[in-house]
Amino acid sequence: MARTPRAAAARARPRRRCGPRSALVGAALAFPALAGPAAAVVGPARDASPEVAASLVMVLQRQGAAAGFCTGIVLGPRAVLTAAHCVPPGADLRVHFKDDGGAPVLLPVAAVRRHPGYRAEAIAKRERSIDLAVVVTAEPLPARFRPAVLAPEAAHGVGDAFGVAGFGLAREGEAATSGRLREADVALRAPLSAVLAWAVDPAGRGAGACTGDSGGPLLDRSGAVAALTLWSAGTGSRRCGSLTQALWLAPYAAWIASAAGEP
Repeated sequence: MARTPRAAAARARPRRRCGPRSALVGAALAFPALAGPAAAVVGPARDASPEVAASLVMVLQRQGAAAGFCTGIVLGPRAVLTAAHCVPPGADLRVHFKDDGGAPVLLPVAAVRRHPGYRAEAIAKRERSIDLAVVVTAEPLPARFRPAVLAPEAAHGVGDAFGVAGFGLAREGEAATSGRLREADVALRAPLSAVLAWAVDPAGRGAGACTGDSGGPLLDRSGAVAALTLWSAGTGSRRCGSLTQALWLAPYAAWIASAAGEP
């Protein structure tokens, strides 16, 4: 899942951050794009299962005229895990979902707890950064949402199967294709790392994360959340569809549990 710009000018022009072939998969679309039906996750994908949908929301942010969104993972009645680059200081934040009747709901955010190891300028300065944040809503999510199960630490090999899910673009550069929760099949590729997961479409058809999918899950075969999507890359001039990068969550389980605790 690419690292796509945290915010873009009002109608979806992502800021270029990672060179010509990669992007942060964070917020890059204006709030109005949320209103209509759309799809997400580029390449061959499907609507997310009810089990996956029950643990995912959108995290919206606005700074002046710029607005965008990411995906978020429900940890509790008021706690949502996402990428720290999706919730910059000073932004007006909301957690978004649709009610049982399909009407949009925007919950105010009471607090943001960023991992102390997060560095906003890590890419430019070539520093290590732990790109995690927990968003605390001002009021509880509806009872139909359930906390995601985080996968325990495990050994993984090249070719291991995972699912990637998010509300991001289904077709790169087309804002109207965002906002609908989708998931796709990916598999681990080398290099294997205890910190980062690198995943590709095993069928070579271009499935993977794109703008708006940052903060979404990389799901293991049991449906547990093993990693959090951060960054994606494409071939040629494209920024999505070739490679999805995610942060393994097991090493940060203690911090996540603490940050997700009640205020």
